[in-house]
Amino acid sequence: MSDRSIIDWPAWTGSAPGRYVLDWEQAQLDRVVSDIFGYHALQLGMPQLDALRENRMTGRALVLDAASGASAPYTYPAGAAAANARPGVASLPSANRGVHAPEGRSTVWCDLLDLPFEAQSVDLLVLPHTLEFTGDPHRLLREAERVLMPEGQLIILGFNSLSLWGARQSLGNVAGRPFVPAAHEMIAFTRIKDWIKLLGFDLERGRFGCYRPPLVTDKWLQRYQFMEAAGDRWWPIFGAAYMITAIKRVRGMRLIGPRKLKKPALAPGLAPVAAPHTRNEH
Repeated sequence: MSDRSIIDWPAWTGSAPGRYVLDWEQAQLDRVVSDIFGYHALQLGMPQLDALRENRMTGRALVLDAASGASAPYTYPAGAAAANARPGVASLPSANRGVHAPEGRSTVWCDLLDLPFEAQSVDLLVLPHTLEFTGDPHRLLREAERVLMPEGQLIILGFNSLSLWGARQSLGNVAGRPFVPAAHEMIAFTRIKDWIKLLGFDLERGRFGCYRPPLVTDKWLQRYQFMEAAGDRWWPIFGAAYMITAIKRVRGMRLIGPRKLKKPALAPGLAPVAAPHTRNEH
């Protein structure tokens, strides 16, 4: 595996360290999103992870921009191309036509910093490494806060700068040989916590994982398997990856009884402007 390919998401996720991290992240997401209920759930970017596959909301969508869509492990029906001519929705890369997004998912093409959804229209928003690939993470978080409903949940995944992987990434950046994909510097877990608190979120839980050293082969990663249990017990904040779950709070608002007594009309922001539903073709 070349140094060039290890910083590219499609190639990196097929590498030994990439599979190691994504397997941990997928397991965490499957466990958490299965217990989050509502009507509308969004995953922003990183199509290599299926963040919503265990979630049971009826309105689930994968939101991509041109950069993240270009690295998708699947492509989309030709009929979706026409929808992307609408204002506010990014054009569909010509290389990404023909195969299908995950079953039961809609696909939205747009600028991730200017989401085409109504305010307070989304129950769950997942950002898998999305903050590491945007030039303005503060604006992206403000958009997340805008579209989430009161008591809506935000899940953020990222690489931990305070880890062996973070140290290797820093040294690699100096030498022009980065170890993990990231368009910008890793964002420390503590900084993310501060940012979301300023936006009115309450941190529900933080979870670290992937304690093995930053090695490039399955053989050597397996040799350090014992570090998983040890790290989880003795140095949990030094895992290579983290997951944050936060809840949007609206101060002064008091919920009485069931949060929703009946299913509301589909928010206009999640209707046709968000691109058509993809379907499997046999």
